Amino acid sequence: MQVQRPSPAAPSSAPAPVALAESIESFLADHPHAAIFEDGRLLFDLRLAHCSVSADHGRCLLDLWSDDKNLVRTISAIQPRRDTLRLETRRFGQSKPQALTLVPNPDFRTPTARDTSRRRYLRTLEQALSAHFPGWTPDAFRSAMDLEHSFGPAYARGVLTKGQSAWAIIGVGPEEPPAVIDGVLTLGILWLDYCRGAGSPASMGLARRGAEHAGGRRLFHGLRVIVPTGVAATTRTRMAWLNPALARWELCELNSSTAELTSTPIGDDGNLAIQLPHAFDPQAALDRSAVAINHLRELLPPGLLAATEIRPRSATEVAFSLHGLEYARIRHSLVPGSFTHRDEILFGTGSNETLLDETTEDLFRDLMDRLFHGRTSSNSASDPLFRLQPERWLESVLRRDLSLLDPSLGAQNGLCPVYSQLFAAASSSRTLLDLLTVTRQGRLAILELKADDDLRLPLQALDYWVRIRMLHRSGEIARQGYFPGVELSPEDPLLYCVAPALHIHPANETVFRALAPSVPWEFIAVDEHWRKDCRVLLRKHPSSS
Repeated sequence: MQVQRPSPAAPSSAPAPVALAESIESFLADHPHAAIFEDGRLLFDLRLAHCSVSADHGRCLLDLWSDDKNLVRTISAIQPRRDTLRLETRRFGQSKPQALTLVPNPDFRTPTARDTSRRRYLRTLEQALSAHFPGWTPDAFRSAMDLEHSFGPAYARGVLTKGQSAWAIIGVGPEEPPAVIDGVLTLGILWLDYCRGAGSPASMGLARRGAEHAGGRRLFHGLRVIVPTGVAATTRTRMAWLNPALARWELCELNSSTAELTSTPIGDDGNLAIQLPHAFDPQAALDRSAVAINHLRELLPPGLLAATEIRPRSATEVAFSLHGLEYARIRHSLVPGSFTHRDEILFGTGSNETLLDETTEDLFRDLMDRLFHGRTSSNSASDPLFRLQPERWLESVLRRDLSLLDPSLGAQNGLCPVYSQLFAAASSSRTLLDLLTVTRQGRLAILELKADDDLRLPLQALDYWVRIRMLHRSGEIARQGYFPGVELSPEDPLLYCVAPALHIHPANETVFRALAPSVPWEFIAVDEHWRKDCRVLLRKHPSSS
């Protein structure tokens, strides 16, 4: 995301176009999965498209483009609405205003359409359960919002009863976004916890109750999770790593068109086809683009240069970043139509990319000045550049000295490779691990970082652990050239989850404690002022009381 500033000759008071641009920039900083809609139709998913906002020459321009289309509009007004921004725009050469809607995520069904779909799914689910489990009675099914216990309206929940016996049931409809469908198991664990506690606070903990009666009334044997037909892969792999001593865990797929319910066996990581790219030589990447690196360094002000981290992202790309926010990159590629290689320097934050050349050098310098003053640990959190990509900022802090978290992660004999944003593909899904390193004893260690409270943290971290474990057991990590010179321990990887102490979701511990004992997790809370001084305040692990 890039906002161009007025020229120095402009009046010191910010004109309306700058205020409009900053409102859009602030929204995108708070909603990294935002999307643009027009008349209820998705125009651009900003996770896949590029966006630039400029505020100069008396107008605010919004420029959007992707692989197959582009759009340029003048923004004349903004109307904040609940969780959205309505952008009043004008096309070039037309006087009649048109509206675009900037929303937090691509799932932008109208409330009426959402509610209708969810009520229809709830009826179908109850019918399917009655037919598939004869003798059992669906009871108290609902999908109402319950913020106190983290239950959202996307999930239908209830119980199946037969006398004193019961099962906790949770389901999700086929019209929900993929991330919501994959989140059903997290909510299912919390729902079982709630049912067994008969509405008691979630802090009592699933592990402390086992399969006891809920208030002496019903014996909850376990949890049945219902997902749409054909999208069970993520959930079935996750369920294989839940503790069987705490509950019985079962998975079913529901065809909403036929109301047919099918039991699905829980899988393990052997069902994942995982690909890991070959490790590259970071020093060779730096040497290959040395001329472009030196040129870019010469353009940076001394303060920004001193704080900049220069790291290869691949064999042909070198990134420049400030506190985890990548602001420029050098790409080494072939000149079209020849075998000659060249280096391109691109700059911009977020989804925007601008080629650095003589015509854009002044723009680059202006952007760097704003970046350096906006993204500092002493700046206000109201600045969008301060808020952008907080997890990457936390990652940059920890990568400098992982012993802050655990002394066993400190470098020994100069050997402590740390791989950041490591890509691994499993079937149709993609994984970007925050950090992968080794202990001083050569044991793999996965670090998953969250700067804000995230209900999905435990099972998202489990996904990473399962994939790295499989790659390690198959010998693929060593074969692909990772951790050269390090003798890797045959033990399963350690799993560290890190978040600021006041930004830990209260339900995370309940989900962590539902994991199988074979998952060696540790939950670490750091000081809220981690940008200035990162200190560990609290640790939780399976043996914690």
